Amino acid sequence: MVDVTVPELVTVYWRPGCPYCFGLRRGLRRAGLQVTEVNIWKDPEAAATVRALAGGNETVPTVVVAGAGMVNPRLSAVLDAVRSAAPELLAGPSQS
Repeated sequence: MVDVTVPELVTVYWRPGCPYCFGLRRGLRRAGLQVTEVNIWKDPEAAATVRALAGGNETVPTVVVAGAGMVNPRLSAVLDAVRSAAPELLAGPSQS
């Protein structure tokens, strides 16, 4: 059975030129995690969400996992949050 809500479980807010965003997004792809990626420079509502989570700043990457926001998290913190909220998203033969 396919869960059509999976993309909304993990949202990564990013902006072009951000090396931290690039690294986190690359790591999430390597982990095989399906996420929704939102460029805050193209989406004013996304930028407002980031400001609300980051104390008024547009600090990226900002990640929301199952409704919980994380500002500039390490890859391991995002993966830990996903393991807690929806471990099945990380289960699979390619995971070690």
